[in-house]
Amino acid sequence: MNFEYLNPVDETLLAHAKMQPSQTLGQLIEIHTAQNGFPEVLNKKIAIIGVQESRASVGNFGSGSNLDEIRKELYKLYSGNWPVSVADLGNIKQGNTIEDTYFALQNLLSYLIKNKIIPIIIGGSQDLTYANYRAYDNLEQTVNMVAVDNKFNIGAIEDELTAESYLSKIVMNKPNNLFNFSNIGYQTYFNSQDELGLLDSLFFDTYRLGEVTNSIQLVEPLMRDADIVTVDLSSIRNADAPANKNATPNGFTGAEICTISRYAGISDKVTSFGIYEYNAKLDNKNQTAQLITQMIWYFIEGVNYRAKDYPFGLKDNYQKYIVPINDQVLNFHKSNKSGRWWMEINLNDNNKFKRHALIPCTYQDYISATNQEIPDRWIKTLKKLE
Repeated sequence: MNFEYLNPVDETLLAHAKMQPSQTLGQLIEIHTAQNGFPEVLNKKIAIIGVQESRASVGNFGSGSNLDEIRKELYKLYSGNWPVSVADLGNIKQGNTIEDTYFALQNLLSYLIKNKIIPIIIGGSQDLTYANYRAYDNLEQTVNMVAVDNKFNIGAIEDELTAESYLSKIVMNKPNNLFNFSNIGYQTYFNSQDELGLLDSLFFDTYRLGEVTNSIQLVEPLMRDADIVTVDLSSIRNADAPANKNATPNGFTGAEICTISRYAGISDKVTSFGIYEYNAKLDNKNQTAQLITQMIWYFIEGVNYRAKDYPFGLKDNYQKYIVPINDQVLNFHKSNKSGRWWMEINLNDNNKFKRHALIPCTYQDYISATNQEIPDRWIKTLKKLE
């Protein structure tokens, strides 16, 4: 793999890392610097990558600059009670064209994901999610994506690829590997009813901000079914994350977005995690940089506490519950290891969507089924498989 398009972390930041106490991330993360060279990546669980690109931003030009402000805060944090198998690979420099940046990011992510290394991408504008999605092309599998965002970012089909139109490009452009898309935290007044209707017609999942904040546990099964998680800082309220020109008064709190990040980390399926739209020029007292680093911390902790109980392993590790509903039979599986639940759609072993036949769910979904109510996510998944 050619890493020449990655700029090393600045030497002054390396000196800052070395000054931190021995149990902090600055001392425990392997850092790509001119002095030390490129870290050994293949023995790492997680790789951090900055992307200095904002030419397709909308209303937040300058995002992706001065990402070292995030690193300064990250290196100060103490590790949790888990091994730190993390490399900081530095920054992807802005290409001559934006397509060059996409190409570099896509190739790097594809390499990492193939080698079972989870990239944490720090942007840069959210159109970089498109390059993240395209990194899965060579894996020959369909993928699920969860966006934590106050907008859907569909745009019009004829629009150029930007931070506010990337989703339509993911849905429309070939090869089309997207099986399911979920939005967490949209705010209705920022999205047209036509957009909401379109996502509903595609049997995608959408959850309003208030719905999620009233029951944050809704996020866990959605993350458990995701391959890609993309977070737009606009989903966080301005008071907690001001370093974004598109920030608004309402959104997730700092504590809520850290909970969501941990849910993403503990998912056995999540293989890439991106945080976008950081604009250092607006960061009062490094508040947003601090929050981003805490999101990263919780994601890393989540990865280290993965239960690795995605069915099916040994049948003795699961309890099966059969629920007849009218002319349907719903099979539920509960992990003895973690207590988490799945519901099953019966598919032929040769069906290319077999990996989506097990749908993460909650105990409440099981209770609803026993009350003869088929869970919405089961119905939506079945319709996508028909």
